[in-house]
Amino acid sequence: MEFFPILQIGFLNGWLFFILHVMLQMIHLKLCPKEVVKRLFDRSDWMRKQIIFTVSGKIFGLVNIILIFLTPLKIGAIEFIIGVILFSISQVLLHVAIYNFKRVPLGKPITTGLYKVSRNPQQLSLDIMFLGLCFMIGSWLSIIILMISVTCAHFGILGEEKRLKEQYGESYLEYKKKVPRYLIFF
Repeated sequence: MEFFPILQIGFLNGWLFFILHVMLQMIHLKLCPKEVVKRLFDRSDWMRKQIIFTVSGKIFGLVNIILIFLTPLKIGAIEFIIGVILFSISQVLLHVAIYNFKRVPLGKPITTGLYKVSRNPQQLSLDIMFLGLCFMIGSWLSIIILMISVTCAHFGILGEEKRLKEQYGESYLEYKKKVPRYLIFF
């Protein structure tokens, strides 16, 4: 691992895996009903603070994507292997989470499947995916940028939880007591 990787345009850069993720995501979303896709990306009732944190996180995420695109993969290194494993796990988790999400009728909280283990399995899987990409390119700078982006996303999720509490009331509070926000410890 190095702090700041050598940037260069190349065929064997991190963009390969990022594009693979985007293609898989597009296929999966095409198989979802339009109402589900709309619900997945609905931000219409977000508060100003939530929007600011989310946009800030997206800006750091974009910087990280650019870094990933322009950095050669560390093929053969142990960090590359760890990254591929994390990336692969994240893709399975993300698609299972979206499948769980689309099976729940509109207007009901999602509490089945991966949502029994994490209240935010989609966000968690995306964070794992980007961590895998950071390992594949072997960059500490990329990991630091990812942590800033994840922190900003966390504050967006806190705002989303307020909305869910208002929308679903006591049933959401009970769900919140039983299921951690991300993983067992958090």
